[in-house]
Amino acid sequence: MQEPGTEDQYPASVRRTPLEWADQLRFRPIQEQDEEFLFLLYASTRAEELAQTQWNDAQKAEFLRMQFQAQHRHYLSHFAGAEFLLILRDAEPIGRLYVERRPAEVRLIDIALLPDWRSRGLGGALMRDLMGDARNQRLPVRLHVEKFNPALRLYERLGFRPLEDLGVHLLMEWNG
Repeated sequence: MQEPGTEDQYPASVRRTPLEWADQLRFRPIQEQDEEFLFLLYASTRAEELAQTQWNDAQKAEFLRMQFQAQHRHYLSHFAGAEFLLILRDAEPIGRLYVERRPAEVRLIDIALLPDWRSRGLGGALMRDLMGDARNQRLPVRLHVEKFNPALRLYERLGFRPLEDLGVHLLMEWNG
């Protein structure tokens, strides 16, 4: 994590987001003080799934905290060279973008947006920018996605194809 006050506006490819409010978007490395936002963002991605359980709110919160911590530690330890970026609009966090640039691929580790920012074109725009950057480097973009994740449809529309079925997840690739 980077020190507070060292906000960057990278990755350069994402700055070209073709939306009317793109000039209001900024990116900076995640910091320790972002952890609660990152937890709430993570929890929002699991809300629909947990609504189907019989758990009370305390049980859901405990489960989500445990799952978030495990995912967060996994990402930081297994993708040590990655960019772990907070997506900001007017200095307010609205999502996260985690990308690892490898010699043979660009690996999308995770992209998540707050519910109010979903289905508005931002995720697709960010993905197209990442794909354009990879194309310029002559690299494929690869990602893992759960089969029940609504983002799977977006990835398919963008031209990602399954490389491997891993049970609950698919390894997908776009090779522009």
